[in-house]
Amino acid sequence: MPEGDSVHRVAGELDRALTGRPLIAADLRVPAHATADLTGRQVLGTVPRGKHLLTRFEGGLTLHTHLRMDGRWALYGPGERWTGGAGHQIRAVLGVEGRTAVGYRLPVVQLLRTTEEQTVVGHLGPDLLGPDWDAAEAARRLATDPERQLGTALLDQRNLAGIGNIYANELCFLAGLTPWTPVAEALPVLERLAARAHQLLEANKERLGHPTTPDPRPGRQNWVYGRGRRPCLRCGTPIRAAQHDRERPAYWCPRCQRGPGPR
Repeated sequence: MPEGDSVHRVAGELDRALTGRPLIAADLRVPAHATADLTGRQVLGTVPRGKHLLTRFEGGLTLHTHLRMDGRWALYGPGERWTGGAGHQIRAVLGVEGRTAVGYRLPVVQLLRTTEEQTVVGHLGPDLLGPDWDAAEAARRLATDPERQLGTALLDQRNLAGIGNIYANELCFLAGLTPWTPVAEALPVLERLAARAHQLLEANKERLGHPTTPDPRPGRQNWVYGRGRRPCLRCGTPIRAAQHDRERPAYWCPRCQRGPGPR
């Protein structure tokens, strides 16, 4: 699943390509909006909210999309072959003069009134890359369920919006706690951890890939994520890997991180 910094970059690409131009092609290939006609409407902008994308059009309409695990937006020039996937995987097409944005495998394609955006993103916590970022509020939300596992709490977008599994694993490492550690044991460091999450996403929001520290290490490797059985970059102990849940793997250093392991 893309992290908040990746979604921020996608929003920027869509914004630069489409904003200020009228749509000359618009096709929403989902049953709920298959007959919607956006052609002729000017694109007012695309903004990220956590991992959600909001593309606004004149006339008070917003296209809400979410990439989740497999979705992507791709941009093409005139006559350029669309290569993001098979035709049946296309869920949205937004075309202006000179550029066409094609949404592949988008699990969420929702057209709504701009005044109703809060119905789809109002539940989110402070946005790590947004104007509403507030580390103290994020820490307060994280602390509301002290028995919850730290890795799970960090991934809950209602606590803070923008963290995916890569950052959740890396932040647990930087906190010196395993992902299965109860939030109660992390209470003294929650605000500092939230501030570090903001620092990391800010540092990487314009970069490709997922370097998860602003420190210049050789190859800009992750500390633990994706490094199962390889030596810890801090102490040399082999990194361990396990399934955190049905969808997400977890990585941790048994020497650098204290706390329980997987059940």
